[in-house]
Amino acid sequence: MSIKKFFLMAASALLFSGCAMAPAGGGASAEPAVAVAAAAERLRRAMIDPTPAALGVLVADDLSYGHSSGKVDTKASFIGDLVAGKSDFVSIAITDQTIKVAGDVAIVRHTLAADTNDSGKPGKVALKILGIWQKQGGEWKMLARQAVRI
Repeated sequence: MSIKKFFLMAASALLFSGCAMAPAGGGASAEPAVAVAAAAERLRRAMIDPTPAALGVLVADDLSYGHSSGKVDTKASFIGDLVAGKSDFVSIAITDQTIKVAGDVAIVRHTLAADTNDSGKPGKVALKILGIWQKQGGEWKMLARQAVRI
């Protein structure tokens, strides 16, 4: 299945299933969104200071990680490039994050601004991110991600 078809199917499923966004006041209905936000924050930190162990527990085995360049990583290539410094985040700032949870699937959108040092070359990146997280074995894992430059 293509990434485009996957995202269209995921968006359709969420549209018809009654998405729940975390209310500001917290409470029982906010618990899944809070857990997804915590997993997303752990992933942000792990991308800055990458280890195979830290990243491995946060991403699904069948990860599809789309970069703004069009490159698509698997779990192995995503982790490998971060650990080797081919994709090197010096800092990552996340803003405007929204989380919508429908059962065991969550849509996470945010703006990402980062300082990078990919393969030793300093740079900056500004992206809009769409992440699809799935609860697997009781833990939230990133299943898919797509970035667009802004």
